Amino acid sequence: MADLAEPHVARLPEPEVAREWLATMMLIRRFEERAGEMYARAKVGGFLHLSIGEEATIVGSARALRESDYLVSTYRSHGHALVRGTPPENVMAELFGRVDGCSHGRGGSMHMFDYKRRFMGGYGIVGGNLPIAAGVALASDYNATDEVTLCTFGDGACNQGTFGETLNLAALWRLPVVFMVTNNQFGMGTALRRHSAVTDLQHKGEGLGVPGMRCDGMDVLDTHAVLCRAVAQVRAERRPVLVEAITYRFRGHSMADPEQYRSKEEVAQWRARDPIPAFGELLVREGLLSAQEREQIDAEAMARVDDAVRFADASPFPEPDSLYDDVYVLEGTLRGTYSVRTTDPKAHPPPLERPPAPDEIPQQITDALVLGEEASS
Repeated sequence: MADLAEPHVARLPEPEVAREWLATMMLIRRFEERAGEMYARAKVGGFLHLSIGEEATIVGSARALRESDYLVSTYRSHGHALVRGTPPENVMAELFGRVDGCSHGRGGSMHMFDYKRRFMGGYGIVGGNLPIAAGVALASDYNATDEVTLCTFGDGACNQGTFGETLNLAALWRLPVVFMVTNNQFGMGTALRRHSAVTDLQHKGEGLGVPGMRCDGMDVLDTHAVLCRAVAQVRAERRPVLVEAITYRFRGHSMADPEQYRSKEEVAQWRARDPIPAFGELLVREGLLSAQEREQIDAEAMARVDDAVRFADASPFPEPDSLYDDVYVLEGTLRGTYSVRTTDPKAHPPPLERPPAPDEIPQQITDALVLGEEASS
């Protein structure tokens, strides 16, 4: 994960590194395929967003980081957890809503988290992760470290208000963030040309003081080279950069997506550029890997995912009594009813009773709601 001497040059890494990249891409692919199967079997609740086709973008960008750097993802976050080193067993258990999940079964698909590995989570709100990434970067500057934060988001998020607000503030305060827009050509089911007046997304931050770069997100080498350049620049200059990764998701926006907005021919054209076979074939041609070794890596990935499913299935669900764990109120600063165990009638405090003050209309409304009354004018 160290910086390259010439980070702008796309070149093959050392054989061991190249094999690790391929193995991680294959693990993400096999994991996502199995996650889709488990969703179809009702093992996974809620939504499920798969990153099949985007593995080169995930691995190439993450391998440009140091272990001390931070990664902030979106709701399409399984691959980012895996690339940062979260065991697939814990990621699968989180999908299953089990206690051994990386968020203890409380987050599910869209809210993976692993602070130990500086993976600061997936987020269900489109564009909601950008301000959080800026906050992480601000903390790095406040603590006088040379850490960098990589914030990934989709092309649809660059139309959100948080995009402009965050990039403006990051440029103004010179925050060490690499903003990477994963341009997979669609914001949910809306094509890029139909939802963004500017389709060359690398330029979208220039008016806010954030320079842009672009990489081929279907090529792990080009992605890694460009991200190494971006990370090195941000680390040295302590100012943000926007990188556009051109990629494509082979599956729908989520498992509930009927995919009526694109043709099978279009998907087939992009599948012909599948980053995993392309990189694997390159390593075989260059003599870094034999065809048999390549097949073995894939078999090991499938076996690891099989183990992850068995682990997740054996993990228990959280106990009902743990429902209110990690739920808190700021005692002494907020007035109102605390979070309580709804099944325990003794836990409910009596309704608030105090004389109203003329300047406390919001509190009167709150009190009325607590009493079950309608707030009247």
